[in-house]
Amino acid sequence: MSDISRAEVAVVACAELFRGDGEIVVSPMGFIPSLGARLARLTFEPDILLSDGEAYLMTPHAVVEGWQPFRKVLDTVVPRGKRHVVMGANQIDGEGNQNISAIGDHSRPKKQLLGVRGGPGNTANHRTSYWVPRHSRRVFVEQVDVVSGVGYARAREAGLRHHDVHRVVTNLGVLDFGGEDHAPRLLSVHPGVSVDEVVEATSFPLVTDGVTESRLPTESELLLIRTSLDPKSLRDKEVPS
Repeated sequence: MSDISRAEVAVVACAELFRGDGEIVVSPMGFIPSLGARLARLTFEPDILLSDGEAYLMTPHAVVEGWQPFRKVLDTVVPRGKRHVVMGANQIDGEGNQNISAIGDHSRPKKQLLGVRGGPGNTANHRTSYWVPRHSRRVFVEQVDVVSGVGYARAREAGLRHHDVHRVVTNLGVLDFGGEDHAPRLLSVHPGVSVDEVVEATSFPLVTDGVTESRLPTESELLLIRTSLDPKSLRDKEVPS
């Protein structure tokens, strides 16, 4: 199988978010992260439990395989670091703070968004990754307007034991906060993307030592994506090639 699309590379990058997670609940928010989680479950992470984000545990083919009432999630999953959530982000800054609440001054924002929602609880209690379908300086800002998801400096000040901003996957590449003192770092660029392109699209400095190319899907992964997980190619609408 050939002609691998940027969207398919992004799906695999999202699947790689869950490598090594083992038997925990994963909550991917958004279509590409959901495809990635389902692909991981079908291939290298068969023990992860896929959540629909509300009350059910699902198979990769959307068959209900378990029930998790919200009270049970709060009692057994959230406080103990037994979950990996992938959220979106309207803004992310160089300390790993995320904003999905509002753009502009909080007292009188230019644009009202979702509100902080589960951002504080997610980032305080377990591993959190982010998915950004359009990597730009409007998203990767020097300082977020509102802190929804907690970054490393604030987590350190608050003594958050389970805080773990794992990675950020975008349409251009993969980042983390694995530099010195949790400095933002570019891990890989997708095929056809240059390091300079990512740096130019980011408002804060990035550590760029040792950047690799994001891995391509294997033939078996491509077959799953194209014939089983997303036969209508909706992925290409979210991440055009």
